[in-house]
Amino acid sequence: MKRSLASLLLTAALVLAAVFATTVVLRAAASPTDAKGPVILPPEVAALPIEEAILTPPPNVPPPIKRRHAARVVVNLEVREVVKRLADGVDYTFWTYGGTVPGLFIRVREGDIVEFHLNNHPSSKLPHNIDLHAVTGPGGGAASTFTAPGHSSQFTFQALNSGLYVYHCATAPVPMHIGNGMYGLILVEPKDGMPPVDKEYYVMQGEFYTTGKYGEEGLQSFDMAKAIDERPPYIVFNGAVGALVGDKAITAKVGESVRLYFGVGGPNITSSFHVIGEIFDKVWPEGGMKYIQENVQTTMVPAGGSSIVEFKVEVPGTFILVDHSLTRTFNKGSLGMLKVAGPENRVIYSGKEVDAVYLGSQAEAGSESSKREAELKTRIAAEIQANPTIAGLTKEMQAEKGKQVYMGLCFACHQPDGKGLPGAFPPLAGSDYMLADRDRAVRTILKGLSGPVTVNGVTLNSVMPPQEAVLTDAQIADVLTYVFNSWGNTGEVFKADHVRAIRNETH
Repeated sequence: MKRSLASLLLTAALVLAAVFATTVVLRAAASPTDAKGPVILPPEVAALPIEEAILTPPPNVPPPIKRRHAARVVVNLEVREVVKRLADGVDYTFWTYGGTVPGLFIRVREGDIVEFHLNNHPSSKLPHNIDLHAVTGPGGGAASTFTAPGHSSQFTFQALNSGLYVYHCATAPVPMHIGNGMYGLILVEPKDGMPPVDKEYYVMQGEFYTTGKYGEEGLQSFDMAKAIDERPPYIVFNGAVGALVGDKAITAKVGESVRLYFGVGGPNITSSFHVIGEIFDKVWPEGGMKYIQENVQTTMVPAGGSSIVEFKVEVPGTFILVDHSLTRTFNKGSLGMLKVAGPENRVIYSGKEVDAVYLGSQAEAGSESSKREAELKTRIAAEIQANPTIAGLTKEMQAEKGKQVYMGLCFACHQPDGKGLPGAFPPLAGSDYMLADRDRAVRTILKGLSGPVTVNGVTLNSVMPPQEAVLTDAQIADVLTYVFNSWGNTGEVFKADHVRAIRNETH
């Protein structure tokens, strides 16, 4: 679909604004008049011990502060613009604090004097700054940290209020900077410290407004029109789909207490934060330091806000972190895992772990398919290097990609073995109805199907919902390639162009 003239003009205006802002800040950096020089601290403050802040990437948290006195804490935070994975096959140019999304976790103590250094890497294309919600002062520090590429800004603040605070970039256009990943958390511990727990983790939710649909492969860029309309293809934990699943899941042991420092970078979407299979024993809402609620199922966290939740894990298994606006979780990416190891307690819970069907593409079969796809990509890359005439994906590669789509959307009804559910959903394995007409198979996925249908001599009457708004042409081609070449089925590959032609039919 062609972008509208208004959208193109808006993009051009943003680029010109960024260039202008960069020019202005470069000129300002050449003049010492904008810098007031180091702050002159009172003798009692200057005498405080100096320490370097420990900064940690998500989901890690710096160790608790043991001292019971104020200190002068030096924070060095670097801005980097980096290309990283957003989803399988999807890359994005993230603007980051410390090279990660969310940015590095900062931990100080109430009363500390913080000497903050914001360093913008020379490879950056744009100026950036930082607004820390923990700061009492103009712009939360943003007014003092507007920093050109290759430059460093410094300011000092006192951590007057304890709490868990969001920080983010406040350079215009602010939603674009935040929407590219420029947010994180700073914890200002109360003077007496936080109650001790066994495990602490750092999780933030944010949305990404990509030009392509969810799952559309390649390097994606920021779409301002979608951001203005608040239509993000991705809403994720810790900067990427699957950032907290599989071997990246957070962990604990039975009997341990777990504390999650949870925030929402936004720039727009709130979170209904929930852990499936657990109850929050204590909740510190809105990032304050007074817990006011117990035994909470779901806590609302606003954009630019935070919450601290704490619970004890009683039984082993995989516990799923979600935004309970569940379309976001299962169709946009806000899903994480807490894996708990230890002995069972069948009095508390006697059944099985979370059903793999409920996890969709994050289930073991889907994860294994992702690993297999990565292996095939490596092999294909090696072959291409040795023989440049190789082009496109092999059938095997496309089938693995289709398997991931199948595990995410299809196998709850049609089952992992393709045999369907008798009397309810038709089989795909050996299906005479499906294998007889490739175009009809494409139309069925695009437009859906309802009413009676006879498959292998058995008539069923169920509903197949349309997927034309959910899946791209490539994803439909991939999943049909998988289905047509699995469970004893044999067939050729489907091409995205074939799907696109049927999608564009007028009848």
